Amino acid sequence: MSSKSFEYFMKGVFLISAVISVVAIILICLFIFTGGIPFIQEYGLKHFLLGTEWKPSNTPPSFGILPMIMGSIYVTIGAIIIGVPIGVLTAVYLSKFCNNKLYKLLKPGINLMAGIPSIVYGFFALVVIVPIIRDIFGGTGMNILTASILLGIIILPTVISMSEASLKAVPEGYYKGSIALGATHERTIMSVILPAAKSGVLSSIILGIGRAIGETMAVILVAGNQARMPARITKGIRTLTTNIVIEMAYAADEHREALIATAAVLFIFILIINGTFLIVRRRSKN
Repeated sequence: MSSKSFEYFMKGVFLISAVISVVAIILICLFIFTGGIPFIQEYGLKHFLLGTEWKPSNTPPSFGILPMIMGSIYVTIGAIIIGVPIGVLTAVYLSKFCNNKLYKLLKPGINLMAGIPSIVYGFFALVVIVPIIRDIFGGTGMNILTASILLGIIILPTVISMSEASLKAVPEGYYKGSIALGATHERTIMSVILPAAKSGVLSSIILGIGRAIGETMAVILVAGNQARMPARITKGIRTLTTNIVIEMAYAADEHREALIATAAVLFIFILIINGTFLIVRRRSKN
């Protein structure tokens, strides 16, 4: 095969790969929305999104997903409160304060965290975090607080890696100029370098939110899985993802359609998060 023929062949391979990716996304969208939208139209958008009771076995059944929406929002906010400050400050330390020897130990550890399966995180939380929360606050220990701590740990690799890359991408002239004007190293980092990298840092936070709101297996083990409106952070809840996973195995007919509609709502949330990420990246390039 000549070099010209090989070039055309590889272009075809790349094109087919791109088309397969796009087609896969389109098929997923079609499956979710064609399966979920008709149920929402029949049941009623208001009753489905704002209903506070999820009781598929009742007569008539109730399919209100507001408790799961609020549960997802609560644990995601908790994960942001716990994970984002730790992640950003860790990124600052790695990029501007850490010596080379320690960096060679910490960086592989953070990369390893990104590769650990979520079920392993969930098992760790079940064995370690749940008993601690149970001893302090009582109850089962499976609640919003535990799930928030777990998700805060899970999003750390995403926040740290992207924030560190953004901080290292800030031109060296920013640092030298600030030092030349008399600012200390710490003040330069926190008042000049970090604000200059805010677009990348915000992007890392947005992706962390997407990871937290879409997490399933780890949350199943520690959230309590109670389909009710969140009361306190020490009470159990159920998220959108766990609601689908727990009940899809035995769901049928209208119940199954309601779960697919729940997936459609979750998919819209993820699209909004990804759209926000793209907007932030576009602004950072401009």
